[in-house]
Amino acid sequence: MSEIPCEQTPSDVRSADILIVGGGLSGALLAAQLLRLPGQRRVLVIEPRAELGRGEAYSAVELGHTLNGNAARMSVDPDNADDLSQWLSAFIAAGGWPESAEQAVPVAELFPPRGLFGVYVQQRLAQAQEQGARQGSSVEHVRGEVVDLQVDAQAAWLTLSDGSRLRGEFAVLATGMFPAARTRQTHSSGVNAAALDPWDVATMARLDPQATVMIIGSGLTMVDAVVSLEQAGHRGPIEVFSRHGLLPHVRRQPPEWVDFLALDPEIRSPRQLLRELRRQCRAAQAQGIDWQAPLDTVRAHIARLWSQATDLQRRQFVRHVRPWWESHHHRSPPLSAQLVARLHEEGRLRIHAASFKGLLPAHEGRLCLALRRRGESEVTVVSGDALINSSGIEYDWRRVARPLPQQLLARGLIQPGPLALGIAARADGAVIDAQGRVARRLFAMGPPLRGMWWESTAVTDVASQAKALARRLVQGG
Repeated sequence: MSEIPCEQTPSDVRSADILIVGGGLSGALLAAQLLRLPGQRRVLVIEPRAELGRGEAYSAVELGHTLNGNAARMSVDPDNADDLSQWLSAFIAAGGWPESAEQAVPVAELFPPRGLFGVYVQQRLAQAQEQGARQGSSVEHVRGEVVDLQVDAQAAWLTLSDGSRLRGEFAVLATGMFPAARTRQTHSSGVNAAALDPWDVATMARLDPQATVMIIGSGLTMVDAVVSLEQAGHRGPIEVFSRHGLLPHVRRQPPEWVDFLALDPEIRSPRQLLRELRRQCRAAQAQGIDWQAPLDTVRAHIARLWSQATDLQRRQFVRHVRPWWESHHHRSPPLSAQLVARLHEEGRLRIHAASFKGLLPAHEGRLCLALRRRGESEVTVVSGDALINSSGIEYDWRRVARPLPQQLLARGLIQPGPLALGIAARADGAVIDAQGRVARRLFAMGPPLRGMWWESTAVTDVASQAKALARRLVQGG
């Protein structure tokens, strides 16, 4: 571990029991869990945004940018799966979100706007703050960006971009996700500098309505980008390029299916899982039941299956199965999927199976992309009036050109996780450094642990991790 001489705490250093780096969903849920536990403790959450609980995912302001899971799947309370549904029922009854009536389904099946979900998270944090205050605990939002982190035997030390320093008994990396569309990368092609933000409706509204828009990536970020374009008044062609040309399936509400993995502990490898899953899906369809029913039972077992797989099996899954897993498992909310389907049927939106090879110099005022279409060896050039990078999340911290990830790597305080997905850590969240040593003062949760659990980004995953990590920290790390 990198150590700094800190025999005494300087007067200009703010101290706390726990420092949480990142105040999006992960940081907010961890803070809430810490406040609810007995005892007195001071928690500082360092987040550059003006509000806690929103982060990258839930700062959206457009009603059309919705969760990709219905309310019954998105509770932030690991002990109450109906928490969001209950909150939404009260919110709608009080006159909030009148547009919910357009979905014409029970509250539990609603797909709330992401911005509204951020309000829900904030209210649950506020309730936890009230509970914590009664027993002498507090959470404070320190608005700023952490650019460096060091540890010694007694504490973790953070340096912010304005030069101020914080000291805590423990520090937690709750940095959330680094969307490729908004993340400077150490090996960048310059595409983000030329691309429109997928969620920036105001900028899209300044485009010529008939402009040809090119989109790199065909996952859920692309779906959001299409929603943004529609709300901005765009009516021109949309050309989508992705390696496999797969679109997310629409999320439906299938009936319950037997948990076949719980009944058969012999299923351990990705190959065994896929073989049995296909069999279960065929059995469901033979009974007139949606194939999504068997697939949804797999969710509870993903972490176990991924963690017990060998590195070779994980590589095979990522190389050969991942695109189909993503399109089938990370499904699109119904209203957004209907829009994409309509534009595709009208011929305005076209999907191309092609790999992005680079951004070329503009020609006659048009952006030019180098692509290699699937099944072809030659690189071709396509052009358009505007570009959107919807290539998803950057999980490899070595590629993220942000001060903190780069400093942590340079100091040897972290190492890449399995398959360079996130960072390495123990099952309890204790970070593993470059020499393989387990940290005593530094922990991580949520998306940074993608390599350990594969699915470490869903709301329910983050909520469960927050509860477990809070208890661990209160017990002394």
